[in-house]
Amino acid sequence: MEVGQLQRSFVEYMASLFREGFLDAQFSQLQQLQDDSNPDFVVEVVSLFFEDSERLLNDLTMALDQPNVDFKQVDAHVHQLKGSSSSVGAQRVKNCCIPFRNCCEEQNTEACLRCLQQIKQEYLLAKNKLQTLFDLEQQIVAAGGAIPMVQYSNDYGLSL
Repeated sequence: MEVGQLQRSFVEYMASLFREGFLDAQFSQLQQLQDDSNPDFVVEVVSLFFEDSERLLNDLTMALDQPNVDFKQVDAHVHQLKGSSSSVGAQRVKNCCIPFRNCCEEQNTEACLRCLQQIKQEYLLAKNKLQTLFDLEQQIVAAGGAIPMVQYSNDYGLSL
């Protein structure tokens, strides 16, 4: 695929990630922090998010599997996941944390388990979507092109 076509695919894919609510303006903020002195900044930050999220999801699974669930501990894990997903702009993951925290407050194990399944699903979707985005970036660079700078706007529009 030629560079121009890869770049157009990248811009269209980014637009879909914002339009579908996978990403929000915080992701654009991260991209703006990336420069020639740190060209892998976004990938590194998002990779840390992946590692942290997988640890938290495992901790949540174990905590909710206990005979006497410690809802304060579960809520602390969900709060941490909400913060880390918010910091990378993983909007749908972050949004799933809100009802989860309410279920913790109500000490409703069944509802917490349903929320956990929803968060796991959204996390895996976000991870796959971001990996596809990073793969597209690598293809553009390998073809000798530059990654288009895409700006997020509040109406889900993107501009170059």
